[in-house]
Amino acid sequence: MFVGADRHEIEAAQLRLLRHLLAELIPANRFYSAKLAGIDPEWGGLAEFSSRVPFTVKAELVADQAANPPWGSNVTYPLDRYTRFAQTSGTTGKPLRWLDTPESWSWMLDNWTRVFHAAGVRPAARVFCAFSFGPFLGFWTAFEAAARMGCLCIPGGGMTSAARLAVMIDAGADVLCCTPTYAIHLAEVAAAEGIELERSGVRTVIVAGEPGGSIPATRRRIEELWRGARVVDHHGMTEVGPVSYECPARPLVLHVIEPAFYPEVIAPATGQPAGAGEMGELVLTNLGRAGSPLLRYRTGDLVRPAPPGRCACGSAEMALEGGIVGRADDMVVVRGVNVYPGAVEEIVRSCRGVAEYRVFVGERLSLTEVRIEVEPDAGTDAARLPHKLEAALRDALSLRIPVSLAASALPRFEMKARRWKKEC
Repeated sequence: MFVGADRHEIEAAQLRLLRHLLAELIPANRFYSAKLAGIDPEWGGLAEFSSRVPFTVKAELVADQAANPPWGSNVTYPLDRYTRFAQTSGTTGKPLRWLDTPESWSWMLDNWTRVFHAAGVRPAARVFCAFSFGPFLGFWTAFEAAARMGCLCIPGGGMTSAARLAVMIDAGADVLCCTPTYAIHLAEVAAAEGIELERSGVRTVIVAGEPGGSIPATRRRIEELWRGARVVDHHGMTEVGPVSYECPARPLVLHVIEPAFYPEVIAPATGQPAGAGEMGELVLTNLGRAGSPLLRYRTGDLVRPAPPGRCACGSAEMALEGGIVGRADDMVVVRGVNVYPGAVEEIVRSCRGVAEYRVFVGERLSLTEVRIEVEPDAGTDAARLPHKLEAALRDALSLRIPVSLAASALPRFEMKARRWKKEC
């Protein structure tokens, strides 16, 4: 849908869908009827929509669900219209519950189909989904979109990592869907179990749930472990839906799926549009999820949009250089230096010999301090590893960050990795 459209066509479609969405919401949706009270719904263009409609933030949604349990008031239709339930991971606070109608679910499957097509996945593919099939939205939509495309879909729920590898190989899977962290962990398990990943036949690893797929060192690490398989990034959110696909012509660039979404990029501190080429916070309005909509939702994701224009892949959709650069609420300031988890991961993954790591953030004499624990790879000179990584961090960040060896094996993660810890 709208592949090859120019900016004028994309924006005209967005405006048309926005007007249809608002007509559905008012007065049926109590949350947005109250939020938009007194705002004239007749606006002449997208810029006017952005200037009149206030942002939606996660704290509002959490408070609304607490005040109107269990679903909140952001539901547009009677409950018997809804057939799907999902829940956020809760990594940044209380989990949000989200409902979908058959129509909005189909809209999300359309978005995931864009992800698969851009990744080169075709109906003959065999897709293995290495996740637990819990209430997290992510790869549920991936699984069903692939099945609707005609792919052979292989669920990996309720299995150990070794069992997943065995099924993946026996079934001849050539596409693996998982988080970046879990792709690395599966390769570690394969090495420990004596499983040769060359036998897996996996040629494409589609990752989501973390920014690792657009972190060059993490991407290289996965491709090395999976013996030449191509890593393809994607991102989305439970409350928003599948948002982006990786540019087929430019790795490390994500295209926002327009006009499934109306995207904006703002300066986090002011809420005003970010300048051309500046890093800012991604704001999204989902245009096909009328049953559980979000208008001008501040995602917290930091992005750097490329200048408008047609990409080398032929798309005129918004291009995000480097994918999701970080999260506005994850940055820590250490002795005047802005430190993002993604930047730390790039440095750590570039330092050979690190199997896993964990970051501790604390306060000392009213100053923020960061330290890192690492678990070395088998066969690595463990004694030298902390000094090597400290030097890499100092060169990249101009900071002295202490690094020590972990006393025991560090946790491994199937879904979103939680490597950053607060210290009292």
